[in-house]
Amino acid sequence: GLEDRRETRGEMSEVIKVGMADFKTCRGDDAVTTLGLGSCVGIAVRDPATGIGGLAHIMLPDSTEIKNNTNRPKFADTGIEDLVNEIVRMGASRSRLVAKIAGGAQMFAFGSKSDMIRVGERNVMASKKKLNQLRIPILAEDTGDSYGRTVIFYPKTGDFVIKAVGKSEKTI
Repeated sequence: GLEDRRETRGEMSEVIKVGMADFKTCRGDDAVTTLGLGSCVGIAVRDPATGIGGLAHIMLPDSTEIKNNTNRPKFADTGIEDLVNEIVRMGASRSRLVAKIAGGAQMFAFGSKSDMIRVGERNVMASKKKLNQLRIPILAEDTGDSYGRTVIFYPKTGDFVIKAVGKSEKTI
């Protein structure tokens, strides 16, 4: 298909943007990126053997708290499920999948410990819970704190690059 043609022509690999409440998948030398993860969490999942993977940008922990939810990628539970299903559909093996997560910052210091405000922490917990249910091990994470992150994930190598203003870039 298209991918093969691009590789033989030796073109640059593509970096695919993932918006808020969305997920994208890729293979080969392509990467997926999402900008400005604040309290949102970026969940990177891949099959190391095939190099097929993807990135979900979830905003809220639990779809069951919302009636008539049609926006599945917005929530940790349904967004991760859909991402995993798509990666498997592309030819990845469910049993080999591994994950890395980033984000879940506490962006506003209200001094309150109310659950609504601790949405970053709840997003991280919900993401871990869902990955655990799906038996997908989390190899690394860069979560919490109080700053936003931009992430780039390379499913072929598993590199999850994290950039934050005023901090040195790191790869987990």
